[in-house]
Amino acid sequence: MKRKQFLAAGAGGMVLLWLQGCGGGGDDAGNGNGGLPPVLTSCSATEIVGNHGHTLTVAVADLNSTTPKSYNIEGSAGHNHTVILTVDQLGELKFGRPVSVTSSNTLGHTHLVTVTCV
Repeated sequence: MKRKQFLAAGAGGMVLLWLQGCGGGGDDAGNGNGGLPPVLTSCSATEIVGNHGHTLTVAVADLNSTTPKSYNIEGSAGHNHTVILTVDQLGELKFGRPVSVTSSNTLGHTHLVTVTCV
């Protein structure tokens, strides 16, 4: 193979690889919005391990916070735990990805809380 043929064949392969890498459709959030977060209407605890009446609701507006947010999850449990969501965790929720965090320790126990926004 001559040098000119070799270079032409290599360039064609690079174009093919480049085109394969430029498939359209999704984004990092996997929602097809071109990198924009999905439209969310509610955020809440979808799982609280060892739950005995605790609840958690996160205001959708909190997802834009530039500081960590703290939530009380007492519900009907008769005692409170605190859940803190970091700015990074709020950002994950904003893109529709669930986040799990451990609550504060109260009465000798904690809860693993999973928050999901839809």
